[in-house]
Amino acid sequence: MDTDLTAAYDRCRELHRRHGRTYYLATRLLPAWKRRHVHALYGFTRYADEIVDRTEELPPAERAARLREWSDRFVAGLHGASVDDPLLPAVLHTIAVFDLDRDDFASFLRSMAMDLTVMSYPTYDDLLDYMEGSAAVIGTMMLPILGSSDPAAAREPARQLGFAFQLTNFIRDVSEDLDRGRTYLPDEDMAKFELTRDDLLAAKAAGRTTPRIRELIEYEVTRAQAHYVAAAPGIPLLDPASQACMRTAYALYGGILDEVAAQDYDVFVRRALVPRRRRMAVAARALLTPSGTPVRVPGPALEPALAG
Repeated sequence: MDTDLTAAYDRCRELHRRHGRTYYLATRLLPAWKRRHVHALYGFTRYADEIVDRTEELPPAERAARLREWSDRFVAGLHGASVDDPLLPAVLHTIAVFDLDRDDFASFLRSMAMDLTVMSYPTYDDLLDYMEGSAAVIGTMMLPILGSSDPAAAREPARQLGFAFQLTNFIRDVSEDLDRGRTYLPDEDMAKFELTRDDLLAAKAAGRTTPRIRELIEYEVTRAQAHYVAAAPGIPLLDPASQACMRTAYALYGGILDEVAAQDYDVFVRRALVPRRRRMAVAARALLTPSGTPVRVPGPALEPALAG
């Protein structure tokens, strides 16, 4: 492997280590040869996200131009052009090695562009359309790297796991997203509980939730759990060497829902985090779990219809 490509993989790994604490821990359970490719995908998605979210002092048009210029470099690289970029050689190499679907990357970049202009989502279907590119395609990008005994059967659970992880993040990060002027919880869901964005902003300012917001968050947790239920059959279909990684990721992202429930669905009092001791215990348990073992759906106990 040439020096520039090795350096690109190293930069992706460092981005992953610094910003993806939960998933980085899970990735360490993969065989070494797979890890760098997961780091490459994380680095790609994280860098695009940083163009959108870490340049807020710039005018929207300039942020859009930066994302477009970086996206154009990526597309040129897909077509064989030489790419002068600290990260892109790694993801381009990973795409080539596993023949990843280029349309997934186009869908991802489309959703990143939406974050520059779309500040809320009227319905859950609208949010799902966004998450199709921001989350579901991450699952289908990952699947060839993880490997599966039945890739066709594992595809939809992989997509659902992307939805589950993304919605979990949206539930945990309501307060942070308000700082960026965004609400990912659909307007129709807020209306169901007679809430508006102003109510969320008032709770953020007070540093505590209200009864109606608590009900809204509990409702969104149930939504997320439905995606975890749909994703669960896919874990045992993965290559045995990849199952410990994804069991850990599944349990730890889902564990955020447990933490949200434990703080009585108050996402303003503090950011819900899985304690380090529990993260280590989950990883150790995943390593000892026989391949093919079903996973436990996270969060509070489900109604029988949803659980089954």
